[in-house]
Amino acid sequence: MSRHLKLIQWIQGIFLWSRRLPVGSTRAQRGRFGEAVACRFCKKRLKYRIVVRNWRCGRYEIDLVCRDGDVLVFIEVRARQERALISGYYSIDSKKKASLENGCKAYLRQMKTPPKHFRFDIIEVILHEDGRGEPRHYPNVTIFHKHYTPKSRFS
Repeated sequence: MSRHLKLIQWIQGIFLWSRRLPVGSTRAQRGRFGEAVACRFCKKRLKYRIVVRNWRCGRYEIDLVCRDGDVLVFIEVRARQERALISGYYSIDSKKKASLENGCKAYLRQMKTPPKHFRFDIIEVILHEDGRGEPRHYPNVTIFHKHYTPKSRFS
């Protein structure tokens, strides 16, 4: 492989989240595309380690669970058309926040030793007309009571 081709592939690796969404995609395809963009963004730009994608427990789901050093990060991904009237950040209502909080608590309870530090982030993926996905990161969104401390089911 030539040096130029390796350089091009390296540059493409940096901008992996610029892959395209096909025209006429379904809502499910847009959601999966948004999660893929967010996952690549977390790994490449934020340098998070992905622990699990689409974790489920009963009716609760967490899109991404990552590690940012010693901090466990729960991430909700919201894929929105660029012309959407409400941003992904504001599209999470109180009912959804309660569901996300319960899902995060369920995840923490199933851990043998829950981390001392954890937080909740939102990644909004703007879906442009040309098929590009542009991630926007909102770190440390408040959904937990400030005095909440996880307890392991093993303790």
